[in-house]
Amino acid sequence: MSDFSEELVRPTTEDEQGETCVLSGTGMCFPWLQKHIETVATGGKREKDFAQTTSACLSFIQEALLKHQWQQAAEYMHSYLQILEDSDSNKRQGAPEIIWRLGSEILYYHPKSSLETFNTFADRMKNIGVMNYLKISLQHALYLLHHGLLEDANRNLSQAETWRYGEKSSSKEVLINLIQAYKGLLQYYTWSKKKMELSQLDEDDYAYNTASQNMLNHSWKTSINLCALIQIPGVWDPFVKSYVEMLEFYGDQDGAREVLTNYAYDEKFPSNPNAHIYLYGFLKRERAPREKLISVLKV
Repeated sequence: MSDFSEELVRPTTEDEQGETCVLSGTGMCFPWLQKHIETVATGGKREKDFAQTTSACLSFIQEALLKHQWQQAAEYMHSYLQILEDSDSNKRQGAPEIIWRLGSEILYYHPKSSLETFNTFADRMKNIGVMNYLKISLQHALYLLHHGLLEDANRNLSQAETWRYGEKSSSKEVLINLIQAYKGLLQYYTWSKKKMELSQLDEDDYAYNTASQNMLNHSWKTSINLCALIQIPGVWDPFVKSYVEMLEFYGDQDGAREVLTNYAYDEKFPSNPNAHIYLYGFLKRERAPREKLISVLKV
């Protein structure tokens, strides 16, 4: 965690040097933290033990986040990391997820944060919080996508896809399906670009056949990654739209209709007006009767 601390914790001023300090793991002085801890009281007694100190830090972090005080939150976070050494096993096991949620929020908004800092923090949290490896990997990939780093995001998802730890569970299966589906979206993006390139080629050109075969390979990989997720009850709009577009492109109208009909009418799925809009658009392209189109829009 030293990278997180060194980049985001401000240096101590000369005025603070003479004050009573709370020392971090790297020996940095935090006089303001000592003041805050000393003001926290329970039943008239000052909180000084380990558990109460980390509890106070957590409260200060949450308050700083609510006020968008990213620098102050980073400083509190530096001290909160000691919870990883808590003697309470339940708190110690739950700490990595809390640290990841708070730390990633701070690093996302902190003005001095960088992509390298976030990546280092994410990689270390994956190793510390192995129970949250899949969740952290997925969120890390989304962060990379936000910054336009598609190859890095895809590599991150590929590593997470093959990761296995502990016993299987339904929650892990959903996360793995999500990871595979986001890989599918990245593959869809590549397929979509190739589709655009294909539209600019002459069908008699040799390059057309090569590009067409490349598209087919990408669509096969994408369909595998998307298909598993959209069968699980949920709201999967971008995944469904991408999958249906490929089915239509390759002439599988029946498959596209089945996917959209299930998405709109399967009672296991939550009510979703968009699902009916997608089905309406498909049926309109199929030149369905007006009565059919109107009935589809009734949620």
